[in-house]
Amino acid sequence: MINGRIDLHTHSLLSDGELLPSEIARRACVLGHEAVAITDHIDASNINTIEYLIDAVSDVNENWDIQVIPGAEITHAPIEIIDKLAVKARRLGAEIIVVHGETLVEPVIKGTNRAALESSEVDILAHPGLIGYDEAEMARDNDIALEITARSGHCLANGHVASVAMETKTSLVINTDTHHPEDLIGHDMAYRIGLGAGIPEKELKKVLRDNPRRILKRNGIEI
Repeated sequence: MINGRIDLHTHSLLSDGELLPSEIARRACVLGHEAVAITDHIDASNINTIEYLIDAVSDVNENWDIQVIPGAEITHAPIEIIDKLAVKARRLGAEIIVVHGETLVEPVIKGTNRAALESSEVDILAHPGLIGYDEAEMARDNDIALEITARSGHCLANGHVASVAMETKTSLVINTDTHHPEDLIGHDMAYRIGLGAGIPEKELKKVLRDNPRRILKRNGIEI
């Protein structure tokens, strides 16, 4: 598989994306992805869509040379129920659990980052905005990765997130938060986004490959 790219944050038309799960898989495969997670937005109103996603990706995994991982992104939920939603999503079969962090460009409830980092079921805090050092240390201690994102708007805090993570030795991953066909990117663009965020070149192999593979392995997913 070319470059072995792993993207752990994408959206299909089961939430607000434009693509079928199979089209995300096909486009990711052509770009050289080893694995891609489909993490559609959920709250209490639609969490059962995880079951539809599992059916869709099972067909792809049986027939194509790419690992498609069913997941969920808990989005704009009351902070008091983030852990409950994460537990339920895991029970329904979500293998990667992302929480929509306190991005600069949406009115995310203050305290969402912290609530996500207190959940033992969360794997990635997406686009966490102006995350503090104390929260980054929580992420490190609870083995939750912070996201550097390719998505327009959410990426405005990438430099801050990378700087805080590197100072606190917190795990980083680079994802696309794909919603549209053109959002998916290959290894070279992901590499440049990492450099642009200020991640040293010597650290990028770990950020692009080792860290996402470790998340998958922890959840029992071998690729």
